[in-house]
Amino acid sequence: MSEGLTYKGHPLMRMDSLIYYGSMADSHIVMLQILETKKVNDVDIATRVSVQLQLTDPTAKSRDRVVKKSEKPGFYTALDVGCVWLERALAGK
Repeated sequence: MSEGLTYKGHPLMRMDSLIYYGSMADSHIVMLQILETKKVNDVDIATRVSVQLQLTDPTAKSRDRVVKKSEKPGFYTALDVGCVWLERALAGK
């Protein structure tokens, strides 16, 4: 059985324009939201992406779950920022 898509050891899950990076079993996850796309050779390419580092604590209010947020000009830039934030948060820094 395959475990799905991962990036740098953490799972990636997509639901429409939302991509969740990390595991709900950990203290934090990253949520990437594709805000704008453009067509390049019939493929939609993300041109504006919102990045949020969030707590996974189910008892926290939704507005209190967002630890950090930013907006980046492309998916890979956003994912790289999210990856650094997640690694630091999980390392307790």
